[in-house]
Amino acid sequence: MRVMAQAHKQPNYIVIFWWLLALTILEVGVIFTPMARMLIAILLVGFALSKASLVAMFFMHLKFERTTLGLIAMTPLLLCVLLVFALLPDLSGTPHQSVSVSAAPEASSSR
Repeated sequence: MRVMAQAHKQPNYIVIFWWLLALTILEVGVIFTPMARMLIAILLVGFALSKASLVAMFFMHLKFERTTLGLIAMTPLLLCVLLVFALLPDLSGTPHQSVSVSAAPEASSSR
């Protein structure tokens, strides 16, 4: 028995292109705004995730696939987020300060 694939409505790729272009322009604009670096980083990651989801949903046709295939595609993203939050404490704002070793006392010349 052959299973026929259901036909889906063809997405409007030009609209997706304009959305991707607008998000790219916003990314460039965020870089030049006077904001905290952490806020800039969060905004850039948010825009990148938005663009990645648009590409995955429409150009990779995940919007029209089963839920399990979408979950399989989301697994690397979840692992990446987990690794970022696990390694975030290593990027503390204060630099590592090692204990400076004082010079060894010179041997006195008295024998």
